[in-house]
Amino acid sequence: MIKKGKPKKVLILGSGALQIGQAGEFDYSGSQAIKALKEDGITTVLVNPNIATIQTSENFADKVYFIPIKTEFVERVIEKEKPDGILLQFGGQTALNVGVELYDKGILAKHNVKVLGTPVETIKDTEDRLLFAKRVEEIGLKVARSKTATNLDEAIEAGKQIGYPLMVRIAYALGGLGSGIVNNESELIEKARRAFSFTNQILIEESLYGWKEVEYEIVRDKYNNCITVCSMENIDPMGIHTGDSVVIAPVQTLSARENFNLRSIGIKLIRHLGIIGECNIQYALDPNSEDYRIIEVNARLSRSSALASKATGYPLAFIATKLALGYALNEIVNSITQETSANFEPALDYVALKFPRWDLQKFQQVSTQLGSEMKSVGEVMSLGRSFEEALQKAIRMLDVGMKGFVGNNLQFKDLDKELSEPTDKRIFAIAEALRQGYSVDKIHQLTKITKWFLYKMKNIVESEQKLRNLRGSKNLEGCLTEEIMREAKQNGFSDLQIAQLVNSDEMTVRNYRKSLGVLPVVKQIDTMAAEFPAQTNYLYLTYHGVEDDIQLGEKDQIVVLGSGPYRIGSSVEFDWCCVNAATQVNKSGYKSIMINCNPETVSTDYDICNKLYFEQLTLERVLDICDKENPAGVIVSMGGQIPNNLAMKLHKAGIKIIGTSPEQIDNAESRHKFSQILDEIEVDQPEWREVTTLDDAKQFATKVGYPVLIRPSYVLSGAAMSIVLTEDELDLYLKKATELNTEHPVVISKFITDAREIEVDAVATEGELFCYAIAEHVENAGVHSGDATIVLPPQRTYLETMRKVKLITKKIARALEITGPFNIQYIAKDNEVKVIECNLRASRSFPFVSKTLKINFIEIATRLMLGEKVPRIDKSSFDLDYVGVKASQFSFTRLKGSDPVTGVEMSSTGEVACLGDDFNEAFLKSILATGFKIPQKGVMLSTGTPKNKAELIDELKTLQKMGLKFYGTKGTAEFYKENGSLDVEVLYRPFDNKEPSILTYMSEGKIDLVINIPKTAEKVELDSDYIIRRKAVDLNIPLLTNIQIAKRFIKSLSQYTPSQLRIKSWDEYE
Repeated sequence: MIKKGKPKKVLILGSGALQIGQAGEFDYSGSQAIKALKEDGITTVLVNPNIATIQTSENFADKVYFIPIKTEFVERVIEKEKPDGILLQFGGQTALNVGVELYDKGILAKHNVKVLGTPVETIKDTEDRLLFAKRVEEIGLKVARSKTATNLDEAIEAGKQIGYPLMVRIAYALGGLGSGIVNNESELIEKARRAFSFTNQILIEESLYGWKEVEYEIVRDKYNNCITVCSMENIDPMGIHTGDSVVIAPVQTLSARENFNLRSIGIKLIRHLGIIGECNIQYALDPNSEDYRIIEVNARLSRSSALASKATGYPLAFIATKLALGYALNEIVNSITQETSANFEPALDYVALKFPRWDLQKFQQVSTQLGSEMKSVGEVMSLGRSFEEALQKAIRMLDVGMKGFVGNNLQFKDLDKELSEPTDKRIFAIAEALRQGYSVDKIHQLTKITKWFLYKMKNIVESEQKLRNLRGSKNLEGCLTEEIMREAKQNGFSDLQIAQLVNSDEMTVRNYRKSLGVLPVVKQIDTMAAEFPAQTNYLYLTYHGVEDDIQLGEKDQIVVLGSGPYRIGSSVEFDWCCVNAATQVNKSGYKSIMINCNPETVSTDYDICNKLYFEQLTLERVLDICDKENPAGVIVSMGGQIPNNLAMKLHKAGIKIIGTSPEQIDNAESRHKFSQILDEIEVDQPEWREVTTLDDAKQFATKVGYPVLIRPSYVLSGAAMSIVLTEDELDLYLKKATELNTEHPVVISKFITDAREIEVDAVATEGELFCYAIAEHVENAGVHSGDATIVLPPQRTYLETMRKVKLITKKIARALEITGPFNIQYIAKDNEVKVIECNLRASRSFPFVSKTLKINFIEIATRLMLGEKVPRIDKSSFDLDYVGVKASQFSFTRLKGSDPVTGVEMSSTGEVACLGDDFNEAFLKSILATGFKIPQKGVMLSTGTPKNKAELIDELKTLQKMGLKFYGTKGTAEFYKENGSLDVEVLYRPFDNKEPSILTYMSEGKIDLVINIPKTAEKVELDSDYIIRRKAVDLNIPLLTNIQIAKRFIKSLSQYTPSQLRIKSWDEYE
């Protein structure tokens, strides 16, 4: 049924680049919102510069704007598109903040744009901590005792009144940014100082450390119907941000009375606030009484709602959109059963467990402590019929080299400290403590984790002991009985874990297990605990059960392997590839099966594929599914490195891999084989050698000359790669690299300085190049391609170089007999071109080049891999009359202590891309879209070597004309006075301890751009530079650390002011 009086055209604000605290979950919610609006015949306009998302694809919104999500840009879209409604709940905190600002400035009223769903006044009630506490107390409910402070003195006074320990929070912040627990006044002063650099209001409240943290997802329509969709319990107690906690749904350790109580409090509050659509409410619950506190309400879709949606199968974002249009809950069909209405509370006959993934090892000097500020970059969700099963599955899904809850060789220096001061390794410390015989009571005292969970974890450790006891026996078959095997599998042990414990190997255990008849069964998520038949195939495997829920093994099924948890180096771009591949498989007349375990993705949505297995991307599990489904083939080239690494193993197990052959994938992955192939086809590569000893390394480095690049074999996103300048550094780094992998030696290669990097994303069929895109890095070589700013078409590459790149790409495609997507990275200097690496899979930049060129590379690749004939494409990369620039989003602010510089190790968490009529316009739009602010006052200069200093003279003159002041150290000031007659005010370095100092000027807001080019010289220099860089990030001051980016930014600024940037939708660039 269609509602009367609903809007004709709706503007949706997306969330921009993925960052810590705001990731892929908003692609899923925005995509569902667009589907819901289209079903109602409403025209949709989307503003989102994140080009790698599904929601910005050609068949979703009617108009897409790749522009910054900032008030002044959105206002111009409103003027141009004249929408009559706007949705703010689907783009995280970014969209909400911009929406509130548009409302406050009267821009929405002026253009008659109505806010759909929850009213802005209600949003403010939930975002402003003081207003929120007032609204909660109006109906006699409890919030934590708190005081707001707008300056330091008020903060100190509040601390005296409430008493320590205290929690400090910021209003309108994303993922607990700037919040934390303080134990005394001096800690409070330090924390408050930093917080006030981001905001003008902070909240000081009683600390509820050690209480249980519980969340409910609640849905309400405008007729006051209100239901609870999902309850979730954090296994970690209060004090750890919910985004960094292990979470289980439904709640496990609350009594029926506590659960009912919190549910009814939640519904009472949501009705009182007047929320329409979906929201998430967080509670702290005192484990020793029934006392509770309401911590917060998010009046928007959040990470938790993505999890709740995937855990229950209830399409929250889709339904929230319908409610915003004015539907009632009982007027909407439950799209899973297609028989019942959406006005019901899902019932679960399984548990869903969310586990965060941190990538803290990628950052220099970062603190690994978990607290009230979120640090994780991704997450997985596992489904099972017991806590033990779900926990071990989730840990394997993380793909961090852990075999499960047990069976990992981790050493802890101080186990008690590891338990009481949690880091990202805490769960493994619990396993170790149980193994060493700590009592559940003692672990509970140290961790404050509810004992029920600890007893469950103890079951896993006891199961492990049982298996280990079988180790010495001669006759494995005799003692590893069906009963022991089944118990181990029900407790979540993998074949590999069992093999390790009984001294066997994975395949032997697998075959023996199958001979015993211990097999998993396929279960279906139906939101109704099997009360009504479900129409969707949303599936998982478990060892608790006797029969499969659905018919298996249909003809013409193709499996697409997903990309697993988001991490640094593999993010929403690969989800875009997987979704496009699955959609094309269906269009080509096959039935698609998706395997993935990441709840933040569109690929795990119920309507993307014929069957969705929410499962581990491990060899064992993929083989289990293939045994049951007998697919016609498996696609491994879309989900990044995880599926790619499985190619050879699956092939050996007799599974058909579609596209380029696994042997060729191995040829490209193995340096020796690939290098030999390049030599045979006479293609140049940087000189390299594989070394196993320090002497070998030194000898090679001396031969080719420093700098050299060191990296271990087989990696994703340059883990433990390093550029080394001197022999001393070589000593240091080799120690770091060999720790990573003892079986694999270290590769050392000549690093070419002042060269540029070029990337080719292409598709081939049976060795013939079919379509390609050549893009260029703005930065010189030495910045990881995942962090680099990329421009298409290239702006400063010689035509001769381009011709060479295309010829080499054709040669490599032929030599490796490629069918499907591939990516090659080149390094070019003075018209010489060398190949750095080649990946026989889709790369991070496929969505960017597909959308900029308006040619869907993944659709084409999938069709060719399935053996279809595809008509030739005749336009080359140069025929564009516009330019696309992709820029990276960093989340250094979140990662305390990390050094915010780019290098060969990848450290960005997301990306944006904008289109422009020329390079400067596209560049400026994209850098603004990552949150960069344009300087108005002063620039701090620390511009590296004399050569770098000289390179910036012209650009600094441009800034001077704009009326900006310059600050710098004595050396910098003297250099620019002599060589550019520029005035630079001298400030003292951090270690000089004299005023006027750089840090004081930064704190006082006199400096609003820092250009700090690292020159890697003596240590002290580096240290004071590091302090300045870190301070810039902590104070939210824009920071430039790369000379090419600094020059391009200033050039763009001299051509355009933000108001001169054109607002054009994607389809207007032709």
